[in-house]
Amino acid sequence: MRRLLWLWSGMFAGLLLLLLALWRMQLGLGSQYEVSLERQSVRRVRIPGVRGRIFDRDGVCLADNRPGYGIAVYLEELRQAGRQARTVHAVRRLLDQVAGLTGMASPVSDRQIEEHLFYRRALPLVAWRNLGQREMARLAEAGAGLRAVDLVVDFERVYPQGAAAGHLLGYVGKLEHVDDEESYHYYLPDLAGRAGLERRFDEFLSGRAGGQLVRVDVAGFRHDEISARPAVPGGDLTLTLALDIQRAAERALEGVAGAAVVLDPANGDVLALASSPGIDPNWFCPVLPRTVWSRLLTDADKPLLNRALGGTYPPGSIFKPVVGLAALEQNVINATFTLDCPGSFKLGNQTFACYQGHVHGVVNLRRSLEVSCNVFFYQAGLMCGIEALQATSRMLGLGRRTGIAAEGEAAGLLPGRAWKQQARGEGWREGDTCNIAIGQGALLVTPLQMAVVTAAIANGGFVYRPRLVLGRRRTLSAGFQEEPPVMVRKINWRPGNLDLVRAGMLDVVQGSAGTGRRGQVPGVSVAGKTGTAEYGRKQDGRKHGWMIAFAPFEHPRYAVAMVVDEIATAGGAEVGPRMRQLLCSLFQVPEESI
Repeated sequence: MRRLLWLWSGMFAGLLLLLLALWRMQLGLGSQYEVSLERQSVRRVRIPGVRGRIFDRDGVCLADNRPGYGIAVYLEELRQAGRQARTVHAVRRLLDQVAGLTGMASPVSDRQIEEHLFYRRALPLVAWRNLGQREMARLAEAGAGLRAVDLVVDFERVYPQGAAAGHLLGYVGKLEHVDDEESYHYYLPDLAGRAGLERRFDEFLSGRAGGQLVRVDVAGFRHDEISARPAVPGGDLTLTLALDIQRAAERALEGVAGAAVVLDPANGDVLALASSPGIDPNWFCPVLPRTVWSRLLTDADKPLLNRALGGTYPPGSIFKPVVGLAALEQNVINATFTLDCPGSFKLGNQTFACYQGHVHGVVNLRRSLEVSCNVFFYQAGLMCGIEALQATSRMLGLGRRTGIAAEGEAAGLLPGRAWKQQARGEGWREGDTCNIAIGQGALLVTPLQMAVVTAAIANGGFVYRPRLVLGRRRTLSAGFQEEPPVMVRKINWRPGNLDLVRAGMLDVVQGSAGTGRRGQVPGVSVAGKTGTAEYGRKQDGRKHGWMIAFAPFEHPRYAVAMVVDEIATAGGAEVGPRMRQLLCSLFQVPEESI
């Protein structure tokens, strides 16, 4: 009996101990376990915002988002008891079934299924993307017969105008990680700007991500959705670009490597910024094939280079109006000043020739601009000096970036005494000044810079920062925020000096002997300047061709700079017709009437 009593006592004590432990777990530590359970059963999923759009000045969409449909498989409905391999086989059987119904081969391997089960089990497996109408119709016909399968929608970047303004717009790619990645268990990939305006305004266009709280079961499979915070779309950009002018500039460059920039002289608005050969941003979405990327990198014409912003060239004779203004402002020449051109100019033991040895005879500034006489400008440059040439060039924005709101702008090079001493360890020579005076030597400019120079000559000395973004809209309900033009400076050239240079540029196009007469447009008074710039080794004879122009002469609406990388003869002969083609488009003049 005593033994039974001890046994019952032991059993009662054990039961009491068990009850006390259960009470402590349920009541004493219950809240801690509840928090721990909640933490283990909830997953945070990051949802990216839809990217903002980009428009031209007339509201034409240049960069948009297109819904892309995919087929998702919900793994929690396919899980099998036992080893994970059984679940993998179940998913594979379903994918093969869908492939048979839609006629699309399954792009997902067993290894990818295993990785998804390990890393992203709470999320559906998106097995097919970018479905066509036929595939979606076939899937819809299958209806409820397909368990654990659904259509999902994602947004991908699309450029409705194709290659138009491709360099300027740039392109996007999938973002490999996000700044707040550690705050989420899973995140869907964002689109990030990789080049051009897409990269320059990436933060504004990207918007703000949303998220979901998803409850998972003990095995890690999705159980239900607790809550969701919607993503906020990115802001929209409206550019100063005019699509019809942009396309006209690109057509004028067809078949050659080069660039063209069209500005509004009244406010610095960029109406066109063309680079040839072009690129189509759609190539890069969603992923650029490796073979295409390799071809772009090895192409001798460098299609990835935005020549309008990042291409640097010696300007050749289109620099002569700058030299003329510098010499006039220094009072070393005037409207009646003349020089004799025998076809060359001798400086010490060096001989500097006019282009192809042309003999122009007695010329003044206006005539020397019309016929592009090198001999006149050699001597005008020497008379005013390199410092005056530099000062005038700096006022017009050469030697530094313009500040345009775009990626990849080059500063060019404005050489002088200090630069030559530092770069080459040599003193400045008068021969260097002669070369600079005709736009050669170490002088380098971009097409955009020369368009700014042309606009300043056209509008009376107002130097504007090129305006590319007309305004922004953060949300659909928010107002349009315009970005006003920025005037960098007003150059106060003395009365008559600018008029004389402008008159010479008018003769370049409208005069019977003008080097730019191939740029004439019926019914429109066009002023301009042509240029032929040698580069590389002298014996190779390689040349760039240039032309700058503004029109109409009396009340300029357009300022244009155009360069062709490789020409055979002269800038006026080869670039002039392309400039005429562009101007005819701007003023809606049929080319057949010429």
